[in-house]
Amino acid sequence: MPLPQYARLVEVGPRDGLQNEAQPISVADKVRLVDDLTAAGLSYIEVGSFVSPKWVPQMAGSAEVFAAIGQRAGVTYAALAPNLRGFEDAVAAGVREVAVFAAASEAFSQRNINCSISDSLKRFEPIMEAARAQGIRVRGYVSCVLGCPYQGTVLAEQVAPVAKALYDMGCYEVSLGDTIGTGTAGDTRRLFEVVSAQVPREQLAGHFHDTYGQALANVYASLLEGISVFDSSVAGLGGCPYAKGATGNVATEDVVYLLQGLGIDTGIDLGRLVAAGERISGILGRHNGSRVARARRAQ
Repeated sequence: MPLPQYARLVEVGPRDGLQNEAQPISVADKVRLVDDLTAAGLSYIEVGSFVSPKWVPQMAGSAEVFAAIGQRAGVTYAALAPNLRGFEDAVAAGVREVAVFAAASEAFSQRNINCSISDSLKRFEPIMEAARAQGIRVRGYVSCVLGCPYQGTVLAEQVAPVAKALYDMGCYEVSLGDTIGTGTAGDTRRLFEVVSAQVPREQLAGHFHDTYGQALANVYASLLEGISVFDSSVAGLGGCPYAKGATGNVATEDVVYLLQGLGIDTGIDLGRLVAAGERISGILGRHNGSRVARARRAQ
């Protein structure tokens, strides 16, 4: 299968990245991050999450962030909305695309959201109905597709029905997430081979964490399977609370560098992206998780 000419990156740093950071961050700094990412040419930015700040304190102020960011035409500014209340709050804040998530592992679903996979999917039905009525697009996530901290191995055959359920429910795209970062390139190719029998490859995306240093290899393996949409996080923001020492999402800078080397267009200015990652890393007082950024800094 030939490599794609263009790949779309879904920037999850302001949401999936920041929600796992220990250092508090102000609304103003979140706004600056999103605006920096817009200026760098990201076409899809997950800005925040409409969940109770009691459970995810870093996502407090998401409505204020949406009100203050400079939204550019042609760029999608999305938010996570795990329940109907979150969806309604997101729409009230002007959000036009939301994301929902389910797990491929029953053990993870029970530990993380206190219900079965089946019950979690049922919770999305009123969201999907409201989204259709209001013209809001919905993107789906499936977590633990290549391993679970509680169950261990997760088979591709377990992932496929969950991805299909989200797709059949109305999610225009389903992102398959290696939440604890244990997957390998071989696992990844087989995952997309099995899942694509039930969900078209054009509607699938990859979401890889770099715990075992395999994220870029898994991105390349996905490209070989005809996947051209990838979630990533500027400066490798975030971590995984379920895997000790996990490094979190693959850094957007590193994915862009890989894609550029393969002649695949992203529409992203790597220099501006690196600057955005350096700025937010400095604000957080954290190590920049992008190897590309660290290499450029050393030059």
